[in-house]
Amino acid sequence: MARRKSRELAFLLLFEKCFDETDMQEIIDRAIEARDIEPDEFAVRLALGADEYALENDRLIEEHSHRWSKNRLSKVTLSLLRLALYEMLYVEETPVSVAINEAVELAKTYGADDEPPFINGVLGAVARKRGDSDDTEADA
Repeated sequence: MARRKSRELAFLLLFEKCFDETDMQEIIDRAIEARDIEPDEFAVRLALGADEYALENDRLIEEHSHRWSKNRLSKVTLSLLRLALYEMLYVEETPVSVAINEAVELAKTYGADDEPPFINGVLGAVARKRGDSDDTEADA
């Protein structure tokens, strides 16, 4: 499975988790059983990791979402931000700019028109604050 597809699957699993308090591994298992989805190791790693660090990353989202509380964000935006932040902060082999760009591209597919630039702005702000050296903002 290509990394882009793995990210998309991880996003969909995280999105489902927004509506279900079930453990992420159970959500993954149900997706495999009910929808005949076979996630690769990278998709599972992203989904489990983003879920594990959701509270920590939610604090970053709140800190960098000027005038927007986490509760006002759409489930699509919240899931994409959690996924991208996990990848930016904990997946060393992924360049920050790739994590940002992939989140923006998924927002263009799944989100409203105002979500890609918002996601780009929040993730870019986090990257700048951390001092990441690669190109931190994607073209929204």
